[in-house]
Order: sequence, then C-alpha cells, then structure tokens
Amino acid sequence: MGDLPERHFVGGAVMPGAYRALLCDLRTDRLIDVLPLHDVSVDAYIGKTGTCSGTIPIPNAAMAARVRETVTPGRTALWLERGGDIWWGGMLWTTEVRSDERGRLSMAVQAGSFESYLDHRLMMTTTVVEDMDQFALARLMVDYAQDTDGGHIGIEYDARVSGVRRDRAYSRYDLRTVREILDDLASVEGGFEWRISAHRDPVTGRRIKRLQLGHPVIRTGTSDIVLTRPGPVLAYAWPVDATKQATVWQSRGASTNSDAGEDSVPLMSGVLVDEAAHAAGWPRLDGTSDHTTVERQTTLDAHARGEWDAARSPRTIPEVTIALARTPLTPGLLGASVRLRITDLMWPNGLDARYRVVGMAITAPERGRAETARLYLEVP
Repeated sequence: MGDLPERHFVGGAVMPGAYRALLCDLRTDRLIDVLPLHDVSVDAYIGKTGTCSGTIPIPNAAMAARVRETVTPGRTALWLERGGDIWWGGMLWTTEVRSDERGRLSMAVQAGSFESYLDHRLMMTTTVVEDMDQFALARLMVDYAQDTDGGHIGIEYDARVSGVRRDRAYSRYDLRTVREILDDLASVEGGFEWRISAHRDPVTGRRIKRLQLGHPVIRTGTSDIVLTRPGPVLAYAWPVDATKQATVWQSRGASTNSDAGEDSVPLMSGVLVDEAAHAAGWPRLDGTSDHTTVERQTTLDAHARGEWDAARSPRTIPEVTIALARTPLTPGLLGASVRLRITDLMWPNGLDARYRVVGMAITAPERGRAETARLYLEVP
C-alpha cells in the first residue's frame, strides 16, 4: 500500500493529540497503514516483555479490506504514538476476529515489545568468547540475531562499555534463545539491565528500536519526579512477597560426567548462607536455581551469588496509579527516579522516599475515562 497519511484516532473519532497506532513492516519499518484502536492497554518494563493490546473496529467493507491487507501477525510492527512522540513499539503476535450477536465485527490485537522477537531466535552456532566486556557480549548476541538471513529488524545500539569482563561458551546443541542468553548474562553477579527502547529521533523523525544497557541498572533523567498523595497519585498498592525469599542458596550447573555408563552428577555452586539474617531471628529459607548449560565453576558461583543477593529480602514492588495529565511521565522514563510522598493512615507522619521506575502500565483515554498510568517502583 506504500506510505500513507497518518490520522489520529481515539474510539474511532479523529482527535488531535490522541494515540495513533502505526502498522509497519517489521524488517523495513515501512509504514503500511494507520488504524483506529479502541480499548488500548499498553505496558513497558525493565526486565520483562511489555505488551500492547486493543481492538480494531471493522464497521464496513473498506475497513475489512484494510485490516486483511495490513494486519499480519509475526511480521508486522506496531508503534503507538501520542502527541507526536513514540510511546511504545513492538511486534504484533496474535489477532482474533470477533462478531457480536448483532453482527458487528472487530479484531482484537496483541503485541509484545521488541524484546519478544529475541524469544523467537535460537542460538544455532557454537560461540566462545574470552575476556569480553559484558555490554559487548550483549551486542554480539543481538548481532547474531540480526546478521542471519531475514533476521535484521533494525535494532540499534551504542558502543558504551560496562567495565565488567566475561568468558562465555554457548553450544549450538543447547538451542537456547537469544533472549534467554541475554537474561542469564544480565542476572549474574555484577550483571546489568537491558531492554529495547522505542522512540522517535528528535531530528529526523525516524522511528528507532534501540538496545538500552545499564550497569548495574538502567537510569534515565537527571532529577527526581515528585509524586504526592494527596495529589496526582490516585491510588497505590504495596505488596510484600516472601515466597521466593532465601537465606541459604545453592545452584546447579551442567553434568560433570562424560561417561554415559556412570551416574550423572551436576556441577554445584558453594552453599551461600546469610548468617546475619539467622542471627537477627529469620528462619532458614532455602533456595536454588538450575543452569544446565554452565560448565565452569566460577561462572556458576557468580550466578549463585547474584541470585542469592536478589532473594535475601522479601520482594517488594510498590504500585502507584497516577493521572497522566498531571505528571510529566512517559514510557521513555523507565529507569527514572521518583520522589514519592504519601500521608495517610499507614504513614501518618508521611512517607518521603526515592524509588526507581521499573515498569509502567498505561490505560488510554476513552469516552468518560481519563488517561492513567500504573507505575511499578523499585525499592532501594
């Protein structure tokens, strides 16, 4: 269909400054069409795949023809634009045509952020690296995914380094996904955070998929964003989850036995014990993890220490719901610091603390419903 003029839609009505759903070819990013999207729900995270879902109305034959020609799961990129800025980008994975009792047609669509593409790429070549910066190794994995025939989807990156060197060996016989390799590399002791950000180049206007790396974490922005209740914070939840907490940890690696006639024994990390927690009255809580492709003791021990460190405290990820019209937040600020101030019965003297935004779920405006965002915060 070629490049088309882009139109603004919310609930099927043309509105200035509203969300726009841009459908593009995944490999070339050629704009195919702009379609109305109702009931939009979008989220973005550091550390896991974000999603975008919505419903395309099909009121007539002309729209049905456009949908048939435009919406192809597995090869279509979906970009969500708001006020001229790209707020989300990803790959369209599933669709479902629906007809109600009155014969009205629509198509439900579901997309995963661009990280989801790497879930569908297998490491099919044995790769061995020695003394390589872990950021360079992460980029090497993305290069592997994109340098194969049909694999390049336009993921870009910079040349920054972390200062942490790694030795790694990946066997083609393991058939691990590129996403799994990146996640394992990031979660080891001294690791990093990664995501594929989606934004528009402020100079050229080009849509960009960029590998974003941060050591030890991704940080954006130069100053705190202040959120208050009473104020723009409409609601909050404060979950505390100790189901995966551990004061003692041991990890398993690959089998050390090369003789098929003998019992197989896995490589084991040292046993890590939080003596200070036990002395303070915590009960012993055991935890473990499996790394069946890790054959080096030093690598397995580094995995164990990184996972044990994360498991030693109850998992707490506060959630705050805010009115977007009253704050300057966008999904591009994942990794930003916020100053949260709450005064209520739980904090009668006032909570005043700094957190990092690690996730955001946005509910787009519809008739009679304001635009809100639920922020997921990292406790320092």
